[in-house]
Amino acid sequence: MKRCLRPRTRRQLCLLAGTALSLLPGQPAKATDEIQVYNAGIAAPGQFTIQQHLNYVPLGVKDPPFPGGLISNNSINGTPEFAYGVTDWWEVGLYLPFAIKDQQFLSDAFKLRTLFVSPNAEQRNFFYGVNFEFSNTTPKFSQSRFGMEIRPIIGVRNADYEFIVNPIVDISFGKYGEADFAPAARLARRVGPDTFVGLEYYSDFGEIGNFAKLEDQQHTLFAVTDFKLGVFDVNFGVGYGLTPGSDRWVVKSIVGYAFPVPGSNPGTREPGAGPVNPMSHATARFPQR
Repeated sequence: MKRCLRPRTRRQLCLLAGTALSLLPGQPAKATDEIQVYNAGIAAPGQFTIQQHLNYVPLGVKDPPFPGGLISNNSINGTPEFAYGVTDWWEVGLYLPFAIKDQQFLSDAFKLRTLFVSPNAEQRNFFYGVNFEFSNTTPKFSQSRFGMEIRPIIGVRNADYEFIVNPIVDISFGKYGEADFAPAARLARRVGPDTFVGLEYYSDFGEIGNFAKLEDQQHTLFAVTDFKLGVFDVNFGVGYGLTPGSDRWVVKSIVGYAFPVPGSNPGTREPGAGPVNPMSHATARFPQR
């Protein structure tokens, strides 16, 4: 058989095989350490905050997003997030993402972010901002070692409702680099002094200019609630995948704590310290009537 295939013929077969692989369906859902809609609220100048993200996929896609990649089905994904308020319009942060799969702990290195917002966003009816996030990833999580997220923030609110859109662009660098469009949105309603319910939507359309077919795109709708638990702020949600390329069920949670602002009296809230709930990217706080 080898003698029957001349070098030119073998090259042609390899080219055809490569072309066929490029026409395979888009990548399956990737496990995500951070599932949240940013609302432009930030820590007060000089204030530290910490959040613990933890997501579980009880029923998800069972194929890896790329050869050797992490399979999201039955995985736990999360990250501790540390943030610091630099000014009333600028916050910086650090993530340490990880996953737990088949009783194995997997580190995804780190992410650095810098967030610019309209000052005192929690007191505004119209607010905006933009977050830049640089990631250094490990082979289990991505085929590209370095990546960047550009996340614009546009939102409106009144005393009872808020609507926020994050039209996210995910950029990966290197041989497999591309720019994906992955918008997210949130609609929430106040039902108590510190309790909110709503819907959050997360998606990944694929490469900009070459979107995947609808069945290969990721579209997930979450029912969420935000509330206080003592000094902690909690965001909890259950998501349902709307397409075959999405994880079918995802449970997400974020627990946050804001350290006192330096120089403030314990138990008091600084006017510029952000929303009542300091979980600035997970929950929203509305202006009082």
